[in-house]
Amino acid sequence: MKPEQMIRMLLRPFIGRFINMGVNKGIDATLGKGKRPEEMTPEERKQIKNARKGARQARKAARMARRVNRF
Repeated sequence: MKPEQMIRMLLRPFIGRFINMGVNKGIDATLGKGKRPEEMTPEERKQIKNARKGARQARKAARMARRVNRF
């Protein structure tokens, strides 16, 4: 086994974790903190709920894309 392959093999899990953290931070930053639920109207709560659902789907899609990219 070549030294470059060994280095790649050892670094791949760390790089994957950092990419995952970056994707999650970006999605969280896009959503923002917002107001407390008590201060929101029912419509605003519904929008936030849908945004969080979309964020979960975006995370899943990013994970799937990375898995497909490995092969």
